[in-house]
Amino acid sequence: MSERSVDLFVIGAGSGGVRAARIASSHGARVMVAEEYRVGGTCVIRGCVPKKLLVYASRFREEFEDAAGYGWSLGKPVFDWATLIANKDREIARLEAAYTSTLDRFKVELVKSRAVLDGPGAVKLATGERIAAKHILIATGGWPYHGDDIPGIEHVISSNEAFHLKTLPKRIVIQGGGYIAVEFAGVFAGLGSEVTLVYRGENILRGFDDDVREHLRNEMVKRGITITCGHTVAAIETAGNEYRVRLSDGSELAADKVMFATGRRPNVKGLGLESAGVKIASNGGIAVDQYSRTSVAGIYAVGDVTNRINLTPVAIREGHAFADTVFGNRPTTVDHSNVPTAVFSEPEVGVIGLTEAEAVKELRVVDIYKTSFRPMKATLAGRDTRSFYKLVVDGESGRVVGCHIVGPDAGELIQVIGIAVKMKATKAEFDAVMAVHPTAAEELVTMREKAMSYGREAAE
Repeated sequence: MSERSVDLFVIGAGSGGVRAARIASSHGARVMVAEEYRVGGTCVIRGCVPKKLLVYASRFREEFEDAAGYGWSLGKPVFDWATLIANKDREIARLEAAYTSTLDRFKVELVKSRAVLDGPGAVKLATGERIAAKHILIATGGWPYHGDDIPGIEHVISSNEAFHLKTLPKRIVIQGGGYIAVEFAGVFAGLGSEVTLVYRGENILRGFDDDVREHLRNEMVKRGITITCGHTVAAIETAGNEYRVRLSDGSELAADKVMFATGRRPNVKGLGLESAGVKIASNGGIAVDQYSRTSVAGIYAVGDVTNRINLTPVAIREGHAFADTVFGNRPTTVDHSNVPTAVFSEPEVGVIGLTEAEAVKELRVVDIYKTSFRPMKATLAGRDTRSFYKLVVDGESGRVVGCHIVGPDAGELIQVIGIAVKMKATKAEFDAVMAVHPTAAEELVTMREKAMSYGREAAE
């Protein structure tokens, strides 16, 4: 069998790989993409898209409860997990078909097979076929990591399996304190499960602003979620139809499911990286430069497999920049600073820029503006919930260098605020914008009193 050749071979048909493939093809390249699972990658198939659908579902419970305060009389709502999962699966199948159609429309050849490097200039498919490629892009994303091999680890599920449970667990223990852990804690609690979140650190959402972490934790507790910090799951045993979960302090919990959301690692195993000479960075991802070039000429990597910023829009932007650089004769880099992000917890979190602690370390003068308030909708509903807004300001230039929101639509708000922060807007320019009343967002332009101010002498 004669060896085929292409201009670009992409390993992984996730968001970054698909974007790179179609842009490269639009520049005239002959492109082939290999995907061993489903087209769409983590985000579309078992990540942010199906998770957001479950988040929407979980919020109806409070909506039904709140309706009474506004004069609505409703019968007792009945939730059916199987219906939700079936409808979610249909939507994911539709999106997968759309991704596949996009590749076809751009004349990108898709092969449903595992592919590994076979030297610097070729890949080998699971079928045994060898494909020569002038350029190879690795876009294999990340994979759940469970940590230490504790007794009973075989009983643990990850977010991958959570989307396909046959029934809604009455009791679930979730280990972790990051995005995935707090999001699924909110999902399961909203749908009626008894949720216990176990996290080894002192507080959830490590790396986020301390006020955000504390506020979200308090709000999650209000919603009935038990949060146990400073401990880990030490062992899991079967006990009839349930699990007995032993924590590091010796205490035990009963659960119907145990989920670990303890992080994801770059999916680099078994790709032939070592034999090809591709270096792995200290962060566990493929080492790349600003143009996504690896240590081997002609081999590139984008997205979560590089472990730079593990967000779908970042992978898409990196894939596009790679294709424009290599095939479009337009050298393009991606600015990884001031990337807005949202946590679809309950309540929602949206952040961009420096935390208060980071600003104090980096800047000579820091001004903090913050407010906590009861959302207007909660008044008639009688719900005990509060939103939190915070602006971090460079006290010398007046620039807003950080914005942190906990509350309804935080993700939507931070996308817009991200534009202002990226444009280096000042606090005075925020203040000059007329408030839209009555909205929660008006707090962003009406905070006038400093909650805190820091100053230090310039370094000698």
